[in-house]
Amino acid sequence: MPVVIGMRLTRWQIRLGALKKLTDHILQSVGEAKALLSLEVVGDDRMRRLNRTFRHRDKTTDVLAFALREAPGPRSPLLGDVVISLPQAIRQARHHQQGIDHELVVLLIHGILHLCGYDHERGESEAQRMLRRERGVLLRIGPIPPLLVSRDSGRV
Repeated sequence: MPVVIGMRLTRWQIRLGALKKLTDHILQSVGEAKALLSLEVVGDDRMRRLNRTFRHRDKTTDVLAFALREAPGPRSPLLGDVVISLPQAIRQARHHQQGIDHELVVLLIHGILHLCGYDHERGESEAQRMLRRERGVLLRIGPIPPLLVSRDSGRV
């Protein structure tokens, strides 16, 4: 199914084909191969506003997931929306000494798992269950292709 990707940043460019293919692979890996997904990559200001509006936390965060299948009514092919803060992902990649492409994929998997009903905030056992699933999906999708290019200096 289609993956709709939005990018609200001008300093960076995403290799859309590679990201769509990778996202399809993740969806297939979690049993949602036929699902439609919306993915948006934003800056800290936009992420902070979304986090404040929907979670009542006045700070930026790395990823938010808005599940649409939890809403009443007939089951939709639209799984939901994943929003990733690119600046936060870059900071976390540096902190974890990982590449930014790797961090983006980890956040994408995390957001998709939230859409599938996983929630690490329900308790330690659920957090461990979600972490195991994240690691399993990451292993199954194989090597991570280059996803992000800086418009200023080329490759990140």
